[in-house]
Amino acid sequence: MLVITRKKGESILLGDNIEITVIKVDDGSVKLAISAPKDVRILRKELYKEVGEENKEASKFDISIIKNIKK
Repeated sequence: MLVITRKKGESILLGDNIEITVIKVDDGSVKLAISAPKDVRILRKELYKEVGEENKEASKFDISIIKNIKK
């Protein structure tokens, strides 16, 4: 893991086409601006984890219930 210090207005680059800029620092939170191509998916980690857990639960669904409804 890379740990880097940035101040308001400073940026880091990821590869050639992703730039992350510190927009605001305020009472323990940081506001970031991310410039990336439209095909790059950007998700907050907690949202990514939540969606993954929901998908895992959905995959446990018993498909036979739907088959019985159609009859």
